[in-house]
Amino acid sequence: MVSPRISLEQVRFSYGQAPVLEDVSLAAAPGEMLALLGPNGSGKSTLLGLVAGIRRPTAGRVLLDGQELGQIPPRARARRIALVGQTASVPFAFTVREWVSLGRTPYLSPLRGEQTADRAAIGQAMDAAEVTGLADRLVGEISGGERQRAALALALAQEPDVLLLDEATAHLDLHHQASLLGLVRRLNEERGLTVLAALHDPNLAALWFDRLVLLHDRRVLADGPGSEVLTEETLERAFQAQVRVIAHPTRGVPLVVPDRR
Repeated sequence: MVSPRISLEQVRFSYGQAPVLEDVSLAAAPGEMLALLGPNGSGKSTLLGLVAGIRRPTAGRVLLDGQELGQIPPRARARRIALVGQTASVPFAFTVREWVSLGRTPYLSPLRGEQTADRAAIGQAMDAAEVTGLADRLVGEISGGERQRAALALALAQEPDVLLLDEATAHLDLHHQASLLGLVRRLNEERGLTVLAALHDPNLAALWFDRLVLLHDRRVLADGPGSEVLTEETLERAFQAQVRVIAHPTRGVPLVVPDRR
């Protein structure tokens, strides 16, 4: 049996007195693609923050390859786990290449600049995210879709084992949503990246991810393939909305369609 890359064991998290996650346990294997779904406020982003090490659980444990995340030094953790959010704080005077190079920060020391290995990692990351042609453009001059690909390149420059996507497609049009998720899927297949992604759209999740985890009422409501998670009964319970679930016309995965009461 393959040991999990990421494990959450009876995790709880609260903002002050407000509980966000309660008794959440799940594991992601090396090379697995897992999508987190749930209504606004269900804890998707919080869960990714816990996996990234940005937050610490109120109770329970988060493990990376069996080691408690809080015991891993931040620089070492940043070499293993990378996070792409829905928007990034970008120094707009930076070129795309300069921004992507920030992904090498965990490997650098104050006494030396970029080395050959760093330049190679930056180049490979930009090639993989298809932003090499934008290298000399200012970040403030490129489109939203291009910026998200550059953000992905920055994450890939970290050479992580685990890639976290926090609503990374939220502000993109249909073309750029499909382009970004298709790229992530290809990188998963080619590099064995473990991918955890918080998504709003269950149809994108079903199309691009083999495993879905649905959060509701601070807990895991359903966990499994799309055919088991995206049922009318489960979705109506989680989202308090009437839906119909049909088969995707070409892929056969569940397709969720809103309905009127």
